[in-house]
Formats: sequence, structure tokens, C-alpha cells
Amino acid sequence: MRIRKLIPGVDANLLIKDAGKLMQDPMRRSFLRGAASLGALAFLTGCDIIDGDAAEGVLRKISELIDGAQAALVSRTKLAPTLKESDITRPFPFNAYYTEDEAPAVDPATYRLEVSGLVDNKKPWTLDELHALPEVSQITRHVCVEGWSAIGSWQGAQLSEFLKRIGADTRAKYIWFKCAEGYTNTIDMPTALHPQTQMTFKFDNKILPRAYGFPMKIRMPTKLGYKNPKYVVAMEVTNTDHGGYWENQGYNWFGGL
Repeated sequence: MRIRKLIPGVDANLLIKDAGKLMQDPMRRSFLRGAASLGALAFLTGCDIIDGDAAEGVLRKISELIDGAQAALVSRTKLAPTLKESDITRPFPFNAYYTEDEAPAVDPATYRLEVSGLVDNKKPWTLDELHALPEVSQITRHVCVEGWSAIGSWQGAQLSEFLKRIGADTRAKYIWFKCAEGYTNTIDMPTALHPQTQMTFKFDNKILPRAYGFPMKIRMPTKLGYKNPKYVVAMEVTNTDHGGYWENQGYNWFGGL
């Protein structure tokens, strides 16, 4: 029998709280009620907490467990609530890991959406071609992992419709997105095919402002904000999980609401 020891500098309560931060309510509350000790975390993850790297490993394992639980519990077809025009947050907040002045400025004349991976047609798409896709509209809530939310009006094309037009293999596991500033993000195929997952070209029926992701963002009202990439310049249909900017730093991969 292995003996699990508390290492110097690791506060059991803080570690448990850090693991809890990776979860959304009500899962967080249930976990914090049940995870009373480092032993509980070690039992749950199969990791001995013997040094700092091991503590980080526990948090990663917890995150993986949460991702799997969310994917199993969250309906892939459940719709996010839609709201009224009077509910729209004005002004809608800018949020990024850089300032608004540092947001990418993409030239619409030269913009091309690069398409790669498991698709029949890999030709790049101009903005005019993208804007000609059938338009759908939604007024939905954007929920940030930092604890705030805002309601926006978004117009664009269903991602599922675009995938159909490029002959994407929807048996593939993932869609990977690359953005103009270098941000990346990966989503699972069921999320890509969700009826509310949108290639967004407009905000409030006007061309998407630079602050909100011009020329295109991927709007997923069933996901936390960091899963909604802006300034998208490329996408790949793939069976390889390429991770993402925040996910590679420890955020939950699934990121569902």
C-alpha cells in the first residue's frame, strides 16, 4: 500500500479549491462538498501528491475527468436560451488577453478563410462568398469564465451548413480554428454540428466590428467565451486534438455551459 503524504508548500484546501475552479456549477458545489482531503483527490485521479509537479498533475487529471463528465452529461442538441432584442447588452463588452487597440486588423479585400483536413473542397473562401451563405440570427448570452456575461445579437451562417458545402467528413472528431492573432481552439464535431453553432459575420445586423472578431468569429452559445474564437482565418477538419490557447494552459477542453 502506497502512503500519500502532504508535501511542503501544498495546501490541501487550496488545491481542492483550484480543482473546483475548473468546474461549472452545480458540479463545482458537489465536488467541493465531497473532496474533503488530498486523499480524495489522489483516489479520484490515481495520482500521488508527492511534489509540485504531482500537484499540477492532479489538477490536469481533474480537468480531464470533468471534460469527460461534461461531454457525457450535456446534450449535444440542447439549445441555449434565446432572448429578446431589448435584452441586448449595449455596449457589448470587449474582452481578450490583449487590449482593444492591439486587436487584429484584418484587410477584408485580401481575407481568405483557409480550409484544410478531411474535406472534399479545400479552396479558400473570400468574405463575399462567406457572406452569401444562408444567414441565421440569434440573440444569446455570452458567458465568460471570469464570471461575467453579456447578451448579443449575432448573424451568420450555420457552421454545419458550411461543413456540408465543403464536403467535410463529419465522422471526424474535431474542428480546429486558427485566428489572425495566433489564437487557436479545437471543438468536437457534435458541437460543430450543433444548430446554434454559427460562423458569425455580423453583430446587431451590422458587419462584425473589429472589437468583436471581424471578419469572423465562431459563436457557440452552449460554450464558455474562451471556446468562441474570433478573427478566424483558418479551420481544419481532423481526428487530431490540436488543443487551444487557453486549454494548453490548463482550462477545460470541453468548456460547456
